[in-house]
Amino acid sequence: MKGYLDTSEEVLKKLNTKRTGLSAEEAAGRLMADGKNKLEEAKPVPLWRRFLSQLADPMIIILIAAAVVSGMTAVYAGESFADVIIIMIVVLINAVLGVAQESRAEKAIAALQEIAAATSKVMRDGKQQTIRSEELVRGDIIVLEAGDAVPADGRILECASMKVEEAALTGESVPVLKTERVLSLEEGTKDVPLGDRKNMVYMGSTVVYGRGAAVVTGTGMDTEMGKIANALTQAKDNETPLQGKLSQLSRILSVLVLAICVIIFAVSLLRAYPAISGHTVMDTFMIAVSLAVAAIPEGLAAVVTIVLSIGVTNMSRKHAVIRKLTAVETLGCTQIICSDKTGTLTQNRMTVVEHTGSDETALAAAMALCNDAHLNDKNEAEGEPTEAALAAYAWSAGLNQNLLKQEYVRIGEAPFDSMRKMMSTVHEKADGTVIQFTKGAPDEVLKRCTHILSDGKAVPLREEDRERILLANKSLADRALRVLAAAAREYTVRPAGWEAGELEQKLCFLGLTGMIDPVRPRGAACHRRVPKSRNPSYYDYRRS
Repeated sequence: MKGYLDTSEEVLKKLNTKRTGLSAEEAAGRLMADGKNKLEEAKPVPLWRRFLSQLADPMIIILIAAAVVSGMTAVYAGESFADVIIIMIVVLINAVLGVAQESRAEKAIAALQEIAAATSKVMRDGKQQTIRSEELVRGDIIVLEAGDAVPADGRILECASMKVEEAALTGESVPVLKTERVLSLEEGTKDVPLGDRKNMVYMGSTVVYGRGAAVVTGTGMDTEMGKIANALTQAKDNETPLQGKLSQLSRILSVLVLAICVIIFAVSLLRAYPAISGHTVMDTFMIAVSLAVAAIPEGLAAVVTIVLSIGVTNMSRKHAVIRKLTAVETLGCTQIICSDKTGTLTQNRMTVVEHTGSDETALAAAMALCNDAHLNDKNEAEGEPTEAALAAYAWSAGLNQNLLKQEYVRIGEAPFDSMRKMMSTVHEKADGTVIQFTKGAPDEVLKRCTHILSDGKAVPLREEDRERILLANKSLADRALRVLAAAAREYTVRPAGWEAGELEQKLCFLGLTGMIDPVRPRGAACHRRVPKSRNPSYYDYRRS
């Protein structure tokens, strides 16, 4: 179902539901018909099967055969069973280590699956209720707010500045601004790419800003996340290079062992001819079998298992989950690794790393006030990643965003718009001073600036200043940084309205910030020293 190409009313009609939600009876019927809203899990393999699978390795089979033959020869010759016991101990140790490692890995994987949302807000019988996410069905109306994990795929019915982080599906760390409007296909295309479906929400993503409501269009394995899970279940297990080499060695040993038995037995009988008796035949056979058993490297399997176990242990200290021992050797042979960087190689947390402007304090204050993120009780920024990065930047620059918002009360705003590529907020101090802050795309903000902050004063913006700012913007962008500009405007009289066209003009340019999703640190965490408070200039903001 391509709900993103239909209007919200058409989607509701196709799903036979309404904006007030399903009734409890209808939801129960659909749940019975479609199944629970969760990804299919492979049936747990019993412990005895795991143990037997470890014994199915070709090298282990040869060792078991050698133990059986050794036992037969020991019985015939009246010797001890020391060789048999040693070989079986090696086999058992190998199997136990393999089973133990798989069990540890599966427990770790099970813990990762706990990330899924446990409960969801849904409209049932015309009332908002909180139910288990696995009980959602197609046609349910789910309510989404900042911080919620999206429990199923859905078509957005309404939203207010809702931004959703879809890094798990698209790899993009920048949240997507959602809309309830219908999408249209571009000429020559058959479908809308997943990352461009701005009127849809998908299981596995997270609402980071705003709120909205959506009708569930897919649950469980019918979701985009379910398609990924299905592809993983259908993936075939290929033989690792080590397994290939050991299988090849096993085949060679099997041929050699049989050849040794036949040749020794035949030569011994020919030498004993014509005085061949039953006793001679049995002695000759036991000699041939003994030589064959001696040719089998009983310690090889144990050495391989122990070495791989050491590798798994070392990798576990680096928080790497290895399910099968043989995979360690495969990693050692890897030359190229293709990986999604967002949240894997990076921290999935935007961070300001560069800035330009004559007064960093004024720049940081503007970014903190023209901002919808906030600092929690631990002084950690929470909210949409870009906004949170700017709030954290202000804190590192010696400014407390919460205190700033108390001193500069927001009285109006022009929310962010993808056409304008900027947002503005208007604030009033206790003495009646009104000041506006604007942040957004550098080229768009610069078009609306007539002044620039220089040495604590607003001076006319010259053409050479524009060129310098654009060059600085290009320099930051060339380093793969996401660049935002900040500007300010003071009023002698409170603005009559909050229209963007009226607010966003005659601005004073403050500076640029460059941010990036930093690479995950190796080893000990890096501690960043907070700089000392700077002398006040232009705006007197101080952290306390």
